[in-house]
Amino acid sequence: MSEYVTPRLVLLPGDGIGPEIMEAARRLLAAVGDFDIEELLIGGASIDAHGVPLTEEVLDSCRRADAVLLAAVGGPRWDSTDPGAARPEQGLLGLRKELGLFANIRPVRPSPALLDASPLKRERIEGTDLIVVRELTGGIYFGERGLDGDTAHDTCVYSVAEIERIARVGFRMARCKVTSVDKANILETSRLWRKTVQSLAEEEPLTVEHMLVDNAAMQLVSRPAEFDVILTENMFGDILSDEAAMLTGSLGMLPSASVAEDGPGLYEPVHGSAPDIAGSGTANPLAMFGSVAMMLRDIDMEDAAAAVESALDLALGKGLRTPDLGGDAPTEAATRAVLAHL
Repeated sequence: MSEYVTPRLVLLPGDGIGPEIMEAARRLLAAVGDFDIEELLIGGASIDAHGVPLTEEVLDSCRRADAVLLAAVGGPRWDSTDPGAARPEQGLLGLRKELGLFANIRPVRPSPALLDASPLKRERIEGTDLIVVRELTGGIYFGERGLDGDTAHDTCVYSVAEIERIARVGFRMARCKVTSVDKANILETSRLWRKTVQSLAEEEPLTVEHMLVDNAAMQLVSRPAEFDVILTENMFGDILSDEAAMLTGSLGMLPSASVAEDGPGLYEPVHGSAPDIAGSGTANPLAMFGSVAMMLRDIDMEDAAAAVESALDLALGKGLRTPDLGGDAPTEAATRAVLAHL
């Protein structure tokens, strides 16, 4: 009989509402298992303490972990037009790059209890159960950039190998259909993307369709239930997944995972640091709880993951509504409501 090894987790509260929702996540983790937990600084909090958004020490701890849970980074106090200034977001981008987190996975499944909380009509979103698979370490966010007088440039670069790697993730996660999103009528990188995805699709027992990103943005709000897996590059995926979050009623409901070919994954809610409500005790912790569930599943704690997801649905079914969902439940009450249903 093999000896049980306590999972090692690195928690990165970050900025804004990050520490508040991370505290809620710690309570959830304590309720579902035993973990070796290390809590460290990233983003603006790390800039304040160390002058950089991500230290080598934090990076080394993340590399040794079984999983990394991140709350949020950023805020106006670190905003600057100085291109040389340290920015909180550089910590997250650095973490993705150094851990090789090339695939971002964002499930979008509105809870039955929240079908009327979405800005879209119930009949339009009913049956929606899709996954956005976003390439995370290439494209315009990681390309060469510069500012020369009154001219700036950002370069979008993709290789066949990068496209094949993320396409295989999308194919693996699909039940029946992959919608590959690009801008192949304009961009050379998108034409390479489409050609590469189509070449791989010939080996797959799936329906693979290609859709221009502007059309995809429209279809996502007009017929979301017809999507299965949306496969796309970095910037398009960033925009489309935030749009998809509103199908669930709030950006505060959407979890995500960023994974590598090997090594620890990074799990985080899709919402930002929400500095306007930081410290008010009103942040919605449910996207963080969903991210915890994704993390638990990936470290082979399937029962705990299912218990968390069930508790979320039960609490919402019993009427739990945070301010972003049109209710008045503060972070503490939302946390207790989910814990009560575990």
